[in-house]
Amino acid sequence: MARTGQTFIPDDDVEDFREGFARLRDDFDVPGEHPDEVKAAAEVAAARPFDVVQPGEPAGQWQHVDRTDVEFLTLDPATSTDLDQAFAIEMAGDDVVLHYAIADVGWFVRHGDPIDREAWRRGVTVYLPDGRAGLHPERIAEDAGSLLPGGPKPAVVFTVRVAGDGSVRLDGVERAMVRNRAKLAYSTVTPADLPDAFPELSRRIEENERRRGSDRIQWPEQEVVRRPGGGFELRFRPRNDAENQNAAMSLATNMAVADALLEAETGLFRTMPGVDERRLGRLRHTARAFGLDWPKAMSLGEFERSLPRGEPRTSAFLLAVRRAGGGASYTPYAEIEGDKPWHAAVAATYVHATAPLRRLADRYVIEATLAIANGRAVPDEVEQAFSELPEAMRRGDSRANRVDRAAIDLAEAIVLQDQVGEVFEAVITDEDDRGVRIQIREPAVVARTTARRVDPGDEIQVKLVAADPVSRSIDFERVG
Repeated sequence: MARTGQTFIPDDDVEDFREGFARLRDDFDVPGEHPDEVKAAAEVAAARPFDVVQPGEPAGQWQHVDRTDVEFLTLDPATSTDLDQAFAIEMAGDDVVLHYAIADVGWFVRHGDPIDREAWRRGVTVYLPDGRAGLHPERIAEDAGSLLPGGPKPAVVFTVRVAGDGSVRLDGVERAMVRNRAKLAYSTVTPADLPDAFPELSRRIEENERRRGSDRIQWPEQEVVRRPGGGFELRFRPRNDAENQNAAMSLATNMAVADALLEAETGLFRTMPGVDERRLGRLRHTARAFGLDWPKAMSLGEFERSLPRGEPRTSAFLLAVRRAGGGASYTPYAEIEGDKPWHAAVAATYVHATAPLRRLADRYVIEATLAIANGRAVPDEVEQAFSELPEAMRRGDSRANRVDRAAIDLAEAIVLQDQVGEVFEAVITDEDDRGVRIQIREPAVVARTTARRVDPGDEIQVKLVAADPVSRSIDFERVG
């Protein structure tokens, strides 16, 4: 399947909408192929020889320790080829020890080279239904730098200790050569494929989240599928246990790295305010639209964890939470206000360090952590980048989010285009000077319409009067 951030469209149907995807790329100035200069630099970087030392020997900044004897695995969507993360897990007394190997993008991309300059222009990888606009050239992101099975690959290995109460501590960082023993897929993995301590690590992290009052949401994904009788339908694919457990490893590592950087008084932190009262009110109306009982005294995080898994209405509500969120940003240590940087959804100090093939900022966070963990000064170019990255990441994330939203708009228009004239049940979730925001119950679509003498929470009926995949728009009017 071709992927966007939240929407999947079967490959057989992608060609039908190629023109729409091309228009979407043009509308949002999505980068195309990497320039020839960048691809040539990637070839040179991919051929750069490694200086490998044995465990126990002192290692310099650009040397890699031989860790090919460690049983690393990857766990991703079946079709993924840009593999950022591999893991090995063991018990050490009461601690779960996570060895988290992250693609060593810093080995291939050096400060000021053509790959680096282009990455700064892009910021992040942008996913669309018919492909992706990669942060880095394919030679690095899907080949030399990806932690695919086969020959040894360069990585930065974070060793994280997870205590019995779920607290985390960074216990070491090193450049290493690793070997991925198996590329596991979310759709087919079984408990027998995974380390024995894999579920225990996840359980500890989740228990600690509950104690912190974290509202971190495990997002569902949408699929657009052709109906047997013609037309399309929009449905949700809930995340399975393996995906949720896999996310715990990244969370644990990013929190442990954040604590280490904060103690060293450097770094780039991911910060986010809490969901404001207006958005919470809108989400409560949305929950009502899906027939979900949200007690007034229950927090958003507690409510999310109480919802039945695998039900379409749960997935629809979680997608609404994603749309209601916002305000996450990158903050350099020098600009921290208060005692510590804070990410409200995680309810902790937090960084992005585990997806450098897809996010520019992660490479710099990794390089800073490597330095402080090994008693070296953070390179000047890394410290300078921390003050410049927030704007570069804002631009990249903004484009990716707008493309993601537009892809969903396109999918909704495709799904609904053969239902023009039909009447749908809806609940008003919000009202402002642009009209009222409505949540359609089935299919789960958010839209705006005009309605007088109504309040948020009111149930109304609306008729679909237009659905245009070309403009990626749908139009409802109130009836009755």
